[in-house]
Amino acid sequence: METLEAVDMTQLIMGSHELSTMINQSREVSEYLEAKRQMEADEEVQRLLVVFEAKKEQYEDVQRFGKYHPDYNHISKEVRELKRNIELRDSVQAFKRAEDALDELLYQVSRTIAHSVSETIKVPSNNPFLEAQGSGCGTGGSCGCSVKKPS
Repeated sequence: METLEAVDMTQLIMGSHELSTMINQSREVSEYLEAKRQMEADEEVQRLLVVFEAKKEQYEDVQRFGKYHPDYNHISKEVRELKRNIELRDSVQAFKRAEDALDELLYQVSRTIAHSVSETIKVPSNNPFLEAQGSGCGTGGSCGCSVKKPS
């Protein structure tokens, strides 16, 4: 059996700072920050967001009564249309792509760290497809994974 040396907590923290610096200097972070800046500078997106927030408040009011509120269908449709208009803007789409790329990088880093400890450690992701590719639940349940019981 291989003997493992205990790592000094200071070394571990310094290593994590180095890793965070490398991530912050990555192409993904740079593209994310630039896409965010461009989206925030897009006057039409900002205008639509203000309208959306106001409409969302109206939507929350009619939600209390659900489909029985006389304006439920009308306001629900307006909220969906506004959301779609915002999501179709080039700057918003670029931001979402950059955000997804950064999320993928952070997921891969987290997964590498977690799986270096144990393959059964779950690594959460904002992308359900990435989580499905990850390890099972670790319980030996219906997902098909299994845990070896100590003998």
